[in-house]
Amino acid sequence: MLAQIVLFDGFDPLDVVAPYEVLAAGGAFGGGALTAELVSAEGAREVPSGLDLLTLRATTVLDPTRADLIVVPGAAAEEAEIPAILARTLDTGLPERLRDGLADPKVTVATVCGGSLLLAMAGLINGRPATTHHMGLARLGQSGPIAIDARIVDDGDLISAAGVTSGLDLGLYLVERQLGPGVALAVEKLIDHQRRGTVWRAAGVGA
Repeated sequence: MLAQIVLFDGFDPLDVVAPYEVLAAGGAFGGGALTAELVSAEGAREVPSGLDLLTLRATTVLDPTRADLIVVPGAAAEEAEIPAILARTLDTGLPERLRDGLADPKVTVATVCGGSLLLAMAGLINGRPATTHHMGLARLGQSGPIAIDARIVDDGDLISAAGVTSGLDLGLYLVERQLGPGVALAVEKLIDHQRRGTVWRAAGVGA
């Protein structure tokens, strides 16, 4: 299984590094059943994060025909500037590649923090339940999705996580979904972190 974690100019580093480390560890504990790589819509390049925090290298191009899992981060900036950073991605090849991923039933697209807002701004998840950072929930709901105030929202092939640190919880949830609870528990012990919050699904009383 291949997980591709997306980089774009202005990305939030923790949105990327947290799920990357968890997924990579899951692959190690899972006997190599999962690998993770950093990608961009443009291919291999140095990609600056927001707020000039750091630069990471995308090793290849985002390719939904290769990926089983695509993880989309949010942006790092002052709150008022985040929508503008995300909007700039709409003028790249990223929305079309994400559209292809969402259209393929074999691909799961996951988001951290403002990553769901990026998908919403591109018109890719209208009418679908999703979450984001609590300060962006109202904007998310105004952009087409059904905004859910939860740590993680599982809508089948679309999984979204809320605030920045939820990238750890998202990674562990994805490891459990793909490789089982035993591997997820091993990773939890390795990073000394237990998942927080209830995963929301459209199931049960009141769904």
